[in-house]
Amino acid sequence: MISLHINGSRRELEADPEMPLLWVLRDLLGMTGTKYGCGVGRCGCCTVHLNGVAVRSCQTPVVAAGGMPVTTIEGLSEQGDHPVQQAWREENTAQCGYCQAGQMMTAAALLMQIEIPDDAAIDGAMSGNLCRCGTYKRIRKAIKRAAAETGKEHAL
Repeated sequence: MISLHINGSRRELEADPEMPLLWVLRDLLGMTGTKYGCGVGRCGCCTVHLNGVAVRSCQTPVVAAGGMPVTTIEGLSEQGDHPVQQAWREENTAQCGYCQAGQMMTAAALLMQIEIPDDAAIDGAMSGNLCRCGTYKRIRKAIKRAAAETGKEHAL
């Protein structure tokens, strides 16, 4: 039995300890917001937060997540009002949208580490996330917008 703490809820499940966290989320728990992309940790579609750090769930065995908080795109904000999610909508960032959950999770992790990232920090953090549609300029703009909004919230 594996005990997971996902999006604020404890979940107990039977799974092979080496099963990738991605498949536990999608297949065993029905949480399909986290996407399968390449399966080798290079595209970023499957990014989730493990103890506040962006990780590739396709390469993270479920046993590594035991007892640590896991946040998926579904848990970033129940109402979809996380600053990153709002900025993504306001900047019309997504095109096909497939990679966007992973993009947003990586961006949210970046903003937890660096309140106002510069272009180099954004490019460095986001370099492992691929977008087939090439919306990289919109992604950077949305991250800057989310950072500005987060900064306003902290100033209040």
